[in-house]
Amino acid sequence: MLRCAELGLSDEALGNMNVGMVYDMLTEKMNDRETYPFKATQEDIEAFFGKG
Repeated sequence: MLRCAELGLSDEALGNMNVGMVYDMLTEKMNDRETYPFKATQEDIEAFFGKG
């Protein structure tokens, strides 16, 4: 409940969510503060996954 309060989730909002959704929101909140050394380009993505 503490983490839900930190996210500003109301009881009504929680009624429409499952635990996984709350965990996803917490993960996204933590990622907002993260800095990354570079941003992948389309070429990076194609090199990793292959072209289409």
